[in-house]
Amino acid sequence: MKTILLLSPYWKEEHRWMVSTVKLAELWQRLGYRVVVACMGPSDGVEAISPTLTIYRRKDFFLPDPWNYGIAFGFFSLVRRIIRDEKPDTIVINKLLFWTSLSAIPLAFSGRRPIVLTDTFVGITWWPRGLLPRIGAAIYAWTLGWLILLCARRVVLFHPQPESLLKRLRIAHKTQVIPTGIDSSAFGGRVVRSTQYAVRDVVTLTYVGRLESVKGVEDFLAAAVSVLRDFPETKVQVVGWFKPDHPLVAQYQDRVMFTGLRHDIAEILKSTDIFVLPSYSEGLSNALQEAMASGCACIASDTGGNRYLIRNGISGLLFPAGDREALKSHLRRLFEDPAKRCSLGLAARKRIEEVFDWKKVGEEYRRLFEES
Repeated sequence: MKTILLLSPYWKEEHRWMVSTVKLAELWQRLGYRVVVACMGPSDGVEAISPTLTIYRRKDFFLPDPWNYGIAFGFFSLVRRIIRDEKPDTIVINKLLFWTSLSAIPLAFSGRRPIVLTDTFVGITWWPRGLLPRIGAAIYAWTLGWLILLCARRVVLFHPQPESLLKRLRIAHKTQVIPTGIDSSAFGGRVVRSTQYAVRDVVTLTYVGRLESVKGVEDFLAAAVSVLRDFPETKVQVVGWFKPDHPLVAQYQDRVMFTGLRHDIAEILKSTDIFVLPSYSEGLSNALQEAMASGCACIASDTGGNRYLIRNGISGLLFPAGDREALKSHLRRLFEDPAKRCSLGLAARKRIEEVFDWKKVGEEYRRLFEES
């Protein structure tokens, strides 16, 4: 059995989940690989999850939103020890510009050039909120970030990036697109429901994700509350981790359900009619893939991987990031047109099955590892 060493910012660390890492590790185990994860966390440690999955952690110091950046001194020392003990066949780094991705530089100098996976180019095509974080991201991207890309043996993008940018970065020759994908069999509860939506039904409107500035949750809440005035029976819920004193919770908790961190997302999406992802910048969203696989009518900001997942007007609706009036208009249209909700949900499920299902994505990763 071949071993893959996967370097990731996090695994499942309270509110700092790295969903793509968890899903990729599961997929690769299904393909017959043993996966060893090196990540940051609240403390040092080793956790043997199963014979095919082991997690090594290095304690980090975390800079909160809008930075959302962990620093773990001695991380590469941990990586060297893992390489010595586990003898991996392939080294993969998930996510560019996190502290853990800096390991690509010494790995390249030691002759172990890694495969780098990224859903976006932070500081180039993806931007945090706030002037100082944006400036910091741009400087980081064109210095150490660029060096990390040059040190990679292969660069795998979760969704397409402009060809002109890849050429400018001098990585076009070693770049390919493989989405993280999704196990669509684990979702799809709404798809089997009747295509006849009763107007009297209570419509459930859902956002899934952390309450971070870049996610645009304030736009979702403002638009949802506005629509509530005309559709008072609507259930609005925000599903995801938040700080106890978060100002948005204090402002809206009398009209919106804030569930906190949940692990039954498939059940939540099964009862969701409309799913909204209003991010200002986005990679390839796992939450949006899950909502589409569940047959929800999806509305998302026209940015990053959202426009790769959604065919506007066919498998979902897109709106300019930050445009609350456009978001309100989409919401009202779907509240007033149950048939449109149904058609969007069915087309969304079909889109996931045709392009992003693990049966297809898994074979692409198998070929990648066999060639490396």
